[in-house]
Amino acid sequence: MGEVILHGHRVSYRTAGEGRQVILLIHGITGDSRQWNQIIPQLADRYTVLAPDLLGHGQSAKPRGDYSLGAYAASVRDLLIVLGHRRASVVGHSLGGGIAMQFSYEYPVFCERLVLVDSGGLGPEVHPLLRAATLPGAELVLPLIAHPRMHVVGEAIGQALGRLGLELGHDLAEMIRGYASLSDAEARRAFLHTVRAVIDLAGQRVSATDRLYLAQMIPTLIVWGRRDPLIPIEHAAVAHRGIPGSRLEIFDDTGHFPQLEQPVQFARALIDFIESTDPAEFEFSDQDLNTLRERMLKRGRKSR
Repeated sequence: MGEVILHGHRVSYRTAGEGRQVILLIHGITGDSRQWNQIIPQLADRYTVLAPDLLGHGQSAKPRGDYSLGAYAASVRDLLIVLGHRRASVVGHSLGGGIAMQFSYEYPVFCERLVLVDSGGLGPEVHPLLRAATLPGAELVLPLIAHPRMHVVGEAIGQALGRLGLELGHDLAEMIRGYASLSDAEARRAFLHTVRAVIDLAGQRVSATDRLYLAQMIPTLIVWGRRDPLIPIEHAAVAHRGIPGSRLEIFDDTGHFPQLEQPVQFARALIDFIESTDPAEFEFSDQDLNTLRERMLKRGRKSR
């Protein structure tokens, strides 16, 4: 564990390994860096691994401020710089997938590879529980949902459903543990700012589907749990079609958290992807820039 002060705010992170290549692991909403605990040891003998607690999450500060995808992307970029890392393969889960995509668009010179894990930002569909958090008055209900006893209840529900053979047990327990992390007012406020920045009552309102083609310049892996109850498996196909040359890995009998449910399979897929691809390089020639410009203009004409 380590922490740094970025722009006046504490950012906590986990790090391991001393490899030449850096892997940056970005968790999802209400999560923290502990969700990568089973993955980090499997990567640390080959790579340098960095897993921050995003602002508003875990042990990091929870200021009143900007919780947009762009602000998060800038924050992880600044963390890389402060820790002396020039580039990284960026792995984003759920909300972290949206942040990873934003990072790759805004700061491509820092991004060697892109890995999207049950990612947000690929369609409007999302679990009703997250949509409900955008309703007026949600701040009055959250203290009840986030009561510390819910952590124990969540684990009990997950274990009971697991014994019945219901694969949603792990997802449900993890969701309840996530809500139990909102036990103080600052964490709840940060959560509401974050969720309302990307979701409204109709579902996800921030979409990367109109810019996915930009990611074709970066080696991309898409990982999804076939039984994800939070963000549907169909969104994996959207990303795969939208990013030419991307690689798609579907984990059967797995929900929203493949890194927790299938850590060995997940780590193997990630290592194989990194070892079998060359990192993106962004030393643009005039021809490269003109090609990219033409693609953007073409997309703009189609959208009209």
